[in-house]
Amino acid sequence: MKAQRVVWPDRAKVDVETFDLPPIGDDEVLVASECTLISPGTERAFLLGLPNAQGRYPSRPGYSNIGTVIEVGKAVTDYQVGERVASTQGHTSHFISSPNRLLKVASTDVPAEEAVFFNLGAIALQGVRKARVELGEATLVLGQGLIGLLAMQLSKLCGAIPLIAADLTDSRLDISKRIGADYTLNPEDANFSEQLIDATKGDGPSVVIEATGHPDAISTALSAAGRDARVVLLASTRGETPNVNFYRDVHKKGLVLYGAHNSIRPRQESSPNFWTLEEDSLLLLSLIAQKRFNVAPLISHRVPGEDAPKAYQLLMEWNPGLLGVVLQWNNSR
Repeated sequence: MKAQRVVWPDRAKVDVETFDLPPIGDDEVLVASECTLISPGTERAFLLGLPNAQGRYPSRPGYSNIGTVIEVGKAVTDYQVGERVASTQGHTSHFISSPNRLLKVASTDVPAEEAVFFNLGAIALQGVRKARVELGEATLVLGQGLIGLLAMQLSKLCGAIPLIAADLTDSRLDISKRIGADYTLNPEDANFSEQLIDATKGDGPSVVIEATGHPDAISTALSAAGRDARVVLLASTRGETPNVNFYRDVHKKGLVLYGAHNSIRPRQESSPNFWTLEEDSLLLLSLIAQKRFNVAPLISHRVPGEDAPKAYQLLMEWNPGLLGVVLQWNNSR
């Protein structure tokens, strides 16, 4: 059968190509995608070849997919036609998969465009887990792009009080306030340090989660952290951070730094604050279905899959109003 998928033929180039899917094997399933979610920071970085993100071309991006099983191989017993599934498949209208690479979306009521946040939510969660937020700890999330907004909500679920969101863009801070931030601050405000001290009653935050990926924000995170704080580098930093005085900014304050790349996960078995991707993903699907985790306000654009180049053009221009970009497939819109 014919299918469509997004391809990057070269740097800063995006196409949608038609390709042939082979017949499924006895132990495989065929899935029709309902929607996929663009990961704005990572996909933009690799599309443009930014520092620490040099990929190869052609490339087929994407890793957040919600779809419906439309055919099963005769040896498959644990999936049936009509079941909804989540996967890390890319931006494609259809795909063939082994059943063990799929997760069942248990709720039939949750909209696909909300369930598709399961993977980016899980990426944010592994960083929040490393922070080990305790009930009542002041927590600052630097950057209120998509990952920062997800990390902020997860920090709230863990008990962060007060929960402080920081960003340079007022429209993003408006969303932060709407979905649970106790304080919203702009780091470029001349009174930022004083406002942060006031919000934390003079102690500074116990946890700082850096979610911008901008090299200069590392210095801001270290400077903003209180004594003995934990600083989590959640976003993938695109470049080197100059002029960090580790004696002044880390050693003397007793900070603990955590690198929180999603690839550093246990492969087989979860442990405290260190869960597998599968278990975190299933948890996020449950939180979204139970309305404990609000992703609907984070959807800024809905784009038909065949118009994906238009969505990526917006991404390359980096409009601050762009957050969750959902690509719609198979008449899901």
